[in-house]
Amino acid sequence: MVTGRLRVVFVKLHLYIGLSLGLLFVLMGLTGMTIAWRDELDAWLNPDLLVASAPMTAPVSPATVQAVTERLAAPPYGKPTLLMLPAHADGVFTAWYPVKGPAGVVPGRSRQVMVDPVTLEVKGERVWGEAGLSRRLLLPTLFHLHRYLLSGDTGKTITGVAGMLLLLTTLVGVVVWWPKMKLRSVVQAFRIAHGGSWSRFNYSLHRAGGILAAPVLATIAFSGWYLNLPKWVTPIVAGVVTVTPPARHVSAPTPAGARALDAGEIMAAAQAQYPQAQVTRISFPRKPGDAFEIRLRQAGEVRQDTGATRLWLDAWTGQRLGVRDPRDAPAGDTLLNWLFPLHTGEAFGLPGRVFITLFGLAPLAFAVTGVLIWWKRRRGHQRHVVKVAQRVGVRGG
Repeated sequence: MVTGRLRVVFVKLHLYIGLSLGLLFVLMGLTGMTIAWRDELDAWLNPDLLVASAPMTAPVSPATVQAVTERLAAPPYGKPTLLMLPAHADGVFTAWYPVKGPAGVVPGRSRQVMVDPVTLEVKGERVWGEAGLSRRLLLPTLFHLHRYLLSGDTGKTITGVAGMLLLLTTLVGVVVWWPKMKLRSVVQAFRIAHGGSWSRFNYSLHRAGGILAAPVLATIAFSGWYLNLPKWVTPIVAGVVTVTPPARHVSAPTPAGARALDAGEIMAAAQAQYPQAQVTRISFPRKPGDAFEIRLRQAGEVRQDTGATRLWLDAWTGQRLGVRDPRDAPAGDTLLNWLFPLHTGEAFGLPGRVFITLFGLAPLAFAVTGVLIWWKRRRGHQRHVVKVAQRVGVRGG
Protein backbone atom coordinates (compact mmCIF):
# COMPACT_ATOMS: atom_id res chain seq x y z
CA MET A 1 0.00 0.00 0.00
CA VAL A 2 1.37 3.42 -1.02
CA THR A 3 1.18 6.10 1.66
CA GLY A 4 2.48 9.58 2.39
CA ARG A 5 3.54 12.09 -0.23
CA LEU A 6 3.94 9.45 -2.93
CA ARG A 7 0.28 8.54 -2.58
CA VAL A 8 -0.68 12.21 -2.87
CA VAL A 9 1.33 12.43 -6.10
CA PHE A 10 -0.37 9.34 -7.53
CA VAL A 11 -3.83 10.56 -6.55
CA LYS A 12 -3.25 13.93 -8.22
CA LEU A 13 -1.82 12.29 -11.35
CA HIS A 14 -4.87 10.01 -11.58
CA LEU A 15 -7.15 13.00 -11.00
CA TYR A 16 -5.58 15.40 -13.49
CA ILE A 17 -5.40 12.85 -16.32
CA GLY A 18 -9.06 12.01 -15.73
CA LEU A 19 -10.20 15.64 -15.59
CA SER A 20 -8.20 16.75 -18.63
CA LEU A 21 -8.94 13.77 -20.90
CA GLY A 22 -12.17 12.42 -19.44
CA LEU A 23 -14.36 13.69 -22.27
CA LEU A 24 -12.02 12.18 -24.86
CA PHE A 25 -12.08 8.83 -23.03
CA VAL A 26 -15.89 8.97 -22.98
CA LEU A 27 -15.98 9.76 -26.71
CA MET A 28 -13.69 6.82 -27.47
CA GLY A 29 -15.87 4.49 -25.42
CA LEU A 30 -19.17 5.55 -26.96
CA THR A 31 -17.93 5.51 -30.56
CA GLY A 32 -16.19 2.19 -29.91
CA MET A 33 -19.53 0.68 -28.86
CA THR A 34 -20.92 1.47 -32.30
CA ILE A 35 -18.01 0.58 -34.54
CA ALA A 36 -17.67 -2.80 -32.85
CA TRP A 37 -20.58 -3.62 -35.18
CA ARG A 38 -19.45 -1.38 -38.03
CA ASP A 39 -19.70 -3.90 -40.86
CA GLU A 40 -23.13 -5.17 -39.83
CA LEU A 41 -24.57 -1.69 -39.26
CA ASP A 42 -23.03 -0.36 -42.46
CA ALA A 43 -24.57 -3.18 -44.51
CA TRP A 44 -27.93 -2.69 -42.77
CA LEU A 45 -27.93 1.02 -43.58
CA ASN A 46 -26.63 0.53 -47.14
CA PRO A 47 -27.89 -2.75 -48.59
CA ASP A 48 -27.87 -1.22 -52.07
CA LEU A 49 -24.12 -0.68 -51.74
CA LEU A 50 -22.82 -3.45 -49.49
CA VAL A 51 -25.12 -6.47 -50.01
CA ALA A 52 -24.81 -8.73 -53.06
CA SER A 53 -27.74 -9.32 -55.39
CA ALA A 54 -27.77 -12.98 -54.31
CA PRO A 55 -25.82 -15.04 -51.77
CA MET A 56 -22.74 -16.80 -53.14
CA THR A 57 -22.97 -20.57 -53.06
CA ALA A 58 -19.22 -21.20 -53.36
CA PRO A 59 -16.02 -19.52 -52.14
CA VAL A 60 -14.62 -16.70 -54.26
CA SER A 61 -12.42 -18.14 -57.02
CA PRO A 62 -9.40 -16.66 -58.81
CA ALA A 63 -11.55 -16.46 -61.94
CA THR A 64 -14.07 -14.24 -60.14
CA VAL A 65 -11.32 -12.02 -58.79
CA GLN A 66 -9.90 -11.68 -62.29
CA ALA A 67 -13.34 -10.86 -63.70
CA VAL A 68 -13.82 -8.13 -61.10
CA THR A 69 -10.47 -6.51 -61.87
CA GLU A 70 -11.23 -6.65 -65.59
CA ARG A 71 -14.60 -5.04 -64.90
CA LEU A 72 -12.80 -2.21 -63.11
CA ALA A 73 -10.00 -1.86 -65.67
CA ALA A 74 -11.85 0.63 -67.84
CA PRO A 75 -12.34 4.31 -66.85
CA PRO A 76 -13.48 5.83 -64.58
CA TYR A 77 -11.90 3.19 -62.30
CA GLY A 78 -8.70 1.40 -63.32
CA LYS A 79 -6.43 -0.85 -61.28
CA PRO A 80 -7.10 -0.40 -57.56
CA THR A 81 -4.42 -0.23 -54.89
CA LEU A 82 -6.36 -2.72 -52.75
CA LEU A 83 -9.12 -5.22 -53.44
CA MET A 84 -11.08 -6.53 -50.46
CA LEU A 85 -12.89 -9.79 -51.15
CA PRO A 86 -16.39 -10.50 -49.78
CA ALA A 87 -16.21 -11.38 -46.09
CA HIS A 88 -19.41 -13.46 -46.16
CA ALA A 89 -21.85 -15.05 -48.58
CA ASP A 90 -23.82 -11.87 -49.30
CA GLY A 91 -20.87 -9.47 -49.20
CA VAL A 92 -19.38 -7.48 -52.09
CA PHE A 93 -15.94 -6.72 -53.49
CA THR A 94 -14.53 -3.37 -52.38
CA ALA A 95 -11.86 -1.74 -54.54
CA TRP A 96 -9.81 1.08 -53.01
CA TYR A 97 -8.32 4.01 -54.96
CA PRO A 98 -6.41 7.08 -53.79
CA VAL A 99 -8.34 10.35 -53.91
CA LYS A 100 -6.45 12.98 -55.91
CA GLY A 101 -6.81 16.71 -55.59
CA PRO A 102 -5.11 19.76 -57.13
CA ALA A 103 -2.05 19.21 -54.90
CA GLY A 104 -1.86 15.46 -55.48
CA VAL A 105 -3.13 12.55 -53.39
CA VAL A 106 -5.42 13.67 -50.57
CA PRO A 107 -4.13 12.09 -47.33
CA GLY A 108 -6.62 10.16 -45.23
CA ARG A 109 -9.16 9.69 -48.02
CA SER A 110 -9.79 6.78 -50.37
CA ARG A 111 -12.35 6.11 -53.05
CA GLN A 112 -14.27 2.89 -52.42
CA VAL A 113 -15.95 1.17 -55.38
CA MET A 114 -18.25 -1.78 -54.61
CA VAL A 115 -18.75 -4.60 -57.12
CA ASP A 116 -21.43 -7.28 -56.98
CA PRO A 117 -19.71 -10.70 -56.94
CA VAL A 118 -22.62 -12.36 -58.73
CA THR A 119 -23.46 -9.92 -61.55
CA LEU A 120 -20.08 -8.10 -61.61
CA GLU A 121 -21.98 -4.82 -61.74
CA VAL A 122 -20.65 -1.76 -59.94
CA LYS A 123 -23.11 -1.15 -57.11
CA GLY A 124 -21.81 2.32 -56.22
CA GLU A 125 -19.00 4.15 -54.50
CA ARG A 126 -18.16 6.52 -51.65
CA VAL A 127 -15.17 8.40 -50.26
CA TRP A 128 -13.72 6.71 -47.18
CA GLY A 129 -12.57 9.46 -44.81
CA GLU A 130 -15.11 12.06 -45.89
CA ALA A 131 -17.20 13.16 -42.90
CA GLY A 132 -20.97 13.17 -43.16
CA LEU A 133 -24.21 11.99 -41.59
CA SER A 134 -25.75 10.41 -44.67
CA ARG A 135 -26.40 6.67 -44.65
CA ARG A 136 -23.30 5.97 -46.73
CA LEU A 137 -20.97 8.12 -44.65
CA LEU A 138 -22.31 7.61 -41.11
CA LEU A 139 -20.35 4.48 -40.09
CA PRO A 140 -17.10 5.56 -41.80
CA THR A 141 -17.46 8.93 -40.03
CA LEU A 142 -17.88 7.27 -36.64
CA PHE A 143 -14.80 5.14 -37.34
CA HIS A 144 -12.72 8.18 -38.26
CA LEU A 145 -14.03 10.03 -35.22
CA HIS A 146 -12.99 7.13 -33.00
CA ARG A 147 -9.53 6.68 -34.48
CA TYR A 148 -8.59 10.01 -36.05
CA LEU A 149 -10.91 12.55 -34.34
CA LEU A 150 -11.73 13.54 -37.94
CA SER A 151 -8.27 15.17 -38.04
CA GLY A 152 -6.11 12.74 -40.00
CA ASP A 153 -2.68 11.83 -38.71
CA THR A 154 -2.81 14.59 -36.08
CA GLY A 155 -5.95 13.10 -34.58
CA LYS A 156 -4.44 9.63 -34.80
CA THR A 157 -1.47 10.81 -32.74
CA ILE A 158 -3.78 12.40 -30.18
CA THR A 159 -5.83 9.24 -29.73
CA GLY A 160 -2.62 7.18 -29.52
CA VAL A 161 -1.25 9.43 -26.77
CA ALA A 162 -4.67 9.30 -25.07
CA GLY A 163 -4.43 5.50 -25.06
CA MET A 164 -1.00 5.72 -23.45
CA LEU A 165 -2.30 8.11 -20.77
CA LEU A 166 -5.38 5.96 -20.18
CA LEU A 167 -3.05 3.03 -19.55
CA LEU A 168 -1.01 5.19 -17.17
CA THR A 169 -4.00 6.44 -15.19
CA THR A 170 -5.39 2.89 -14.99
CA LEU A 171 -2.12 1.58 -13.55
CA VAL A 172 -1.89 4.54 -11.16
CA GLY A 173 -5.48 3.85 -10.09
CA VAL A 174 -4.53 0.28 -9.23
CA VAL A 175 -1.61 1.55 -7.13
CA VAL A 176 -3.85 4.03 -5.31
CA TRP A 177 -6.50 1.34 -4.73
CA TRP A 178 -4.06 -1.25 -3.36
CA PRO A 179 -5.11 -1.98 0.25
CA LYS A 180 -3.20 -3.26 3.26
CA MET A 181 -2.54 -6.97 3.06
CA LYS A 182 -5.18 -7.80 5.66
CA LEU A 183 -8.36 -9.74 4.92
CA ARG A 184 -10.62 -6.99 6.25
CA SER A 185 -8.88 -4.32 4.16
CA VAL A 186 -8.97 -6.42 0.99
CA VAL A 187 -12.67 -7.23 1.39
CA GLN A 188 -13.43 -3.56 2.05
CA ALA A 189 -11.52 -2.56 -1.09
CA PHE A 190 -13.82 -4.70 -3.25
CA ARG A 191 -17.02 -3.70 -1.46
CA ILE A 192 -19.58 -1.25 -2.86
CA ALA A 193 -21.22 0.33 0.18
CA HIS A 194 -24.00 2.85 0.68
CA GLY A 195 -24.58 3.25 4.41
CA GLY A 196 -27.09 6.02 3.85
CA SER A 197 -24.53 8.21 2.09
CA TRP A 198 -24.59 8.75 -1.67
CA SER A 199 -21.07 10.15 -1.61
CA ARG A 200 -19.85 6.97 0.08
CA PHE A 201 -21.67 4.85 -2.49
CA ASN A 202 -20.20 6.90 -5.34
CA TYR A 203 -16.66 6.61 -3.97
CA SER A 204 -16.87 2.86 -3.33
CA LEU A 205 -18.41 2.30 -6.78
CA HIS A 206 -15.55 4.18 -8.44
CA ARG A 207 -12.94 2.35 -6.38
CA ALA A 208 -14.30 -1.20 -6.53
CA GLY A 209 -15.61 -0.89 -10.07
CA GLY A 210 -12.29 0.55 -11.18
CA ILE A 211 -10.23 -2.36 -9.93
CA LEU A 212 -12.60 -4.89 -11.50
CA ALA A 213 -12.49 -3.06 -14.83
CA ALA A 214 -8.75 -2.32 -14.70
CA PRO A 215 -7.53 -5.43 -16.62
CA VAL A 216 -9.89 -4.81 -19.54
CA LEU A 217 -9.36 -1.05 -19.48
CA ALA A 218 -5.57 -1.50 -19.50
CA THR A 219 -5.82 -3.95 -22.42
CA ILE A 220 -8.00 -1.58 -24.46
CA ALA A 221 -5.73 1.36 -23.63
CA PHE A 222 -2.53 -0.48 -24.55
CA SER A 223 -4.00 -1.90 -27.77
CA GLY A 224 -5.36 1.53 -28.75
CA TRP A 225 -1.94 3.04 -28.14
CA TYR A 226 -0.33 0.38 -30.34
CA LEU A 227 -2.89 0.54 -33.15
CA ASN A 228 -2.44 4.30 -33.51
CA LEU A 229 1.26 4.62 -32.69
CA PRO A 230 2.89 1.26 -33.50
CA LYS A 231 6.32 2.87 -33.88
CA TRP A 232 6.16 3.84 -30.19
CA VAL A 233 4.94 0.52 -28.84
CA THR A 234 6.72 -2.06 -31.04
CA PRO A 235 10.22 -1.20 -29.72
CA ILE A 236 8.92 -1.56 -26.15
CA VAL A 237 7.53 -5.02 -26.91
CA ALA A 238 10.69 -5.93 -28.86
CA GLY A 239 12.76 -5.05 -25.81
CA VAL A 240 11.04 -7.85 -23.88
CA VAL A 241 10.14 -10.53 -26.44
CA THR A 242 11.11 -11.29 -30.04
CA VAL A 243 9.40 -9.23 -32.75
CA THR A 244 10.05 -9.81 -36.44
CA PRO A 245 11.69 -6.68 -37.87
CA PRO A 246 9.91 -4.99 -40.78
CA ALA A 247 11.16 -5.80 -44.27
CA ARG A 248 10.46 -4.41 -47.72
CA HIS A 249 9.83 -7.16 -50.25
CA VAL A 250 10.94 -6.35 -53.78
CA SER A 251 10.00 -8.12 -56.99
CA ALA A 252 12.70 -9.32 -59.37
CA PRO A 253 13.81 -6.97 -62.18
CA THR A 254 11.30 -6.78 -65.00
CA PRO A 255 12.03 -9.56 -67.54
CA ALA A 256 12.24 -8.38 -71.14
CA GLY A 257 8.87 -8.57 -72.83
CA ALA A 258 7.16 -10.01 -69.76
CA ARG A 259 3.90 -8.89 -68.23
CA ALA A 260 3.00 -8.67 -64.58
CA LEU A 261 0.75 -11.38 -63.24
CA ASP A 262 -2.92 -10.46 -62.98
CA ALA A 263 -5.05 -10.62 -59.84
CA GLY A 264 -6.49 -14.05 -60.62
CA GLU A 265 -3.04 -15.57 -61.15
CA ILE A 266 -1.73 -14.01 -57.95
CA MET A 267 -4.70 -15.31 -55.97
CA ALA A 268 -4.12 -18.80 -57.40
CA ALA A 269 -0.44 -18.57 -56.41
CA ALA A 270 -1.43 -17.54 -52.88
CA GLN A 271 -3.90 -20.42 -52.60
CA ALA A 272 -1.18 -22.82 -53.72
CA GLN A 273 0.91 -21.62 -50.78
CA TYR A 274 -2.01 -21.86 -48.32
CA PRO A 275 -4.64 -24.17 -49.84
CA GLN A 276 -6.75 -24.30 -46.64
CA ALA A 277 -6.80 -20.52 -46.08
CA GLN A 278 -9.21 -17.90 -47.40
CA VAL A 279 -7.82 -14.93 -49.32
CA THR A 280 -9.36 -11.73 -47.91
CA ARG A 281 -7.33 -8.89 -49.48
CA ILE A 282 -5.03 -8.29 -52.43
CA SER A 283 -2.76 -5.23 -52.40
CA PHE A 284 -1.44 -4.38 -55.86
CA PRO A 285 2.07 -3.10 -56.64
CA ARG A 286 2.05 0.70 -56.75
CA LYS A 287 5.33 1.15 -58.60
CA PRO A 288 7.92 -1.00 -60.41
CA GLY A 289 9.71 -3.29 -58.02
CA ASP A 290 6.84 -3.57 -55.56
CA ALA A 291 5.39 -6.96 -54.73
CA PHE A 292 1.82 -8.17 -54.34
CA GLU A 293 0.74 -8.39 -50.69
CA ILE A 294 -1.95 -10.98 -49.98
CA ARG A 295 -3.91 -11.16 -46.72
CA LEU A 296 -5.32 -14.57 -45.78
CA ARG A 297 -7.29 -16.06 -42.91
CA GLN A 298 -6.34 -19.50 -41.71
CA ALA A 299 -8.50 -21.70 -39.51
CA GLY A 300 -8.07 -20.95 -35.85
CA GLU A 301 -6.65 -17.44 -36.26
CA VAL A 302 -7.57 -14.99 -33.52
CA ARG A 303 -8.12 -12.31 -36.17
CA GLN A 304 -11.48 -13.57 -37.36
CA ASP A 305 -12.43 -10.93 -39.93
CA THR A 306 -9.56 -10.60 -42.41
CA GLY A 307 -6.99 -12.85 -40.78
CA ALA A 308 -3.41 -11.88 -39.97
CA THR A 309 -1.51 -14.09 -42.43
CA ARG A 310 0.44 -11.92 -44.86
CA LEU A 311 2.08 -13.24 -48.00
CA TRP A 312 4.30 -11.27 -50.41
CA LEU A 313 4.56 -12.58 -53.98
CA ASP A 314 6.77 -11.52 -56.87
CA ALA A 315 4.75 -9.48 -59.39
CA TRP A 316 6.26 -11.34 -62.36
CA THR A 317 6.66 -14.92 -61.21
CA GLY A 318 4.35 -15.31 -58.22
CA GLN A 319 7.30 -16.61 -56.21
CA ARG A 320 7.04 -16.19 -52.46
CA LEU A 321 9.18 -13.30 -51.22
CA GLY A 322 8.09 -13.24 -47.61
CA VAL A 323 5.41 -14.38 -45.19
CA ARG A 324 4.02 -13.50 -41.77
CA ASP A 325 2.23 -16.56 -40.44
CA PRO A 326 0.55 -15.98 -37.05
CA ARG A 327 0.49 -19.72 -36.40
CA ASP A 328 4.29 -19.86 -36.64
CA ALA A 329 5.31 -16.51 -35.16
CA PRO A 330 7.65 -15.43 -32.34
CA ALA A 331 6.14 -14.37 -29.02
CA GLY A 332 6.30 -10.65 -29.78
CA ASP A 333 4.46 -11.02 -33.08
CA THR A 334 1.83 -13.16 -31.38
CA LEU A 335 1.28 -10.50 -28.71
CA LEU A 336 0.93 -7.75 -31.31
CA ASN A 337 -1.39 -9.92 -33.45
CA TRP A 338 -3.71 -10.31 -30.46
CA LEU A 339 -4.08 -6.59 -29.77
CA PHE A 340 -6.55 -5.68 -32.52
CA PRO A 341 -8.98 -8.59 -31.89
CA LEU A 342 -8.76 -7.90 -28.15
CA HIS A 343 -9.52 -4.24 -28.79
CA THR A 344 -12.62 -5.07 -30.83
CA GLY A 345 -13.65 -8.13 -28.81
CA GLU A 346 -13.59 -10.43 -31.84
CA ALA A 347 -10.89 -12.56 -30.19
CA PHE A 348 -13.72 -14.21 -28.23
CA GLY A 349 -16.34 -14.26 -30.95
CA LEU A 350 -19.83 -12.88 -30.50
CA PRO A 351 -19.70 -12.87 -26.66
CA GLY A 352 -16.47 -10.87 -26.79
CA ARG A 353 -17.96 -8.26 -29.10
CA VAL A 354 -21.06 -7.94 -26.92
CA PHE A 355 -18.86 -7.53 -23.84
CA ILE A 356 -16.72 -4.84 -25.50
CA THR A 357 -19.90 -3.04 -26.59
CA LEU A 358 -21.23 -2.92 -23.03
CA PHE A 359 -17.79 -2.03 -21.69
CA GLY A 360 -17.86 1.07 -23.88
CA LEU A 361 -19.99 2.65 -21.13
CA ALA A 362 -17.20 2.20 -18.55
CA PRO A 363 -15.34 5.46 -19.36
CA LEU A 364 -18.60 7.38 -18.96
CA ALA A 365 -19.31 5.72 -15.60
CA PHE A 366 -15.79 6.41 -14.28
CA ALA A 367 -15.88 9.98 -15.58
CA VAL A 368 -19.16 10.72 -13.78
CA THR A 369 -18.18 9.08 -10.49
CA GLY A 370 -14.69 10.57 -10.64
CA VAL A 371 -15.97 14.10 -11.19
CA LEU A 372 -18.45 13.70 -8.32
CA ILE A 373 -15.64 12.56 -5.99
CA TRP A 374 -13.48 15.51 -7.06
CA TRP A 375 -16.35 17.99 -6.68
CA LYS A 376 -17.23 16.80 -3.19
CA ARG A 377 -13.62 17.01 -2.05
CA ARG A 378 -13.24 20.43 -3.64
CA ARG A 379 -16.31 21.76 -1.86
CA GLY A 380 -15.12 20.19 1.40
CA HIS A 381 -11.73 21.85 0.98
CA GLN A 382 -13.36 25.21 0.28
CA ARG A 383 -15.53 24.93 3.41
CA HIS A 384 -12.45 24.04 5.44
CA VAL A 385 -10.59 27.08 4.09
CA VAL A 386 -13.52 29.35 4.98
CA LYS A 387 -13.72 27.95 8.51
CA VAL A 388 -10.00 28.44 9.05
CA ALA A 389 -10.22 31.97 7.75
CA GLN A 390 -13.14 32.69 10.07
CA ARG A 391 -11.24 31.31 13.07
CA VAL A 392 -8.18 33.35 12.24
CA GLY A 393 -10.38 36.44 11.88
CA VAL A 394 -12.02 35.87 15.25
CA ARG A 395 -8.68 35.38 16.98
CA GLY A 396 -7.25 38.42 15.29
CA GLY A 397 -10.22 40.53 16.40
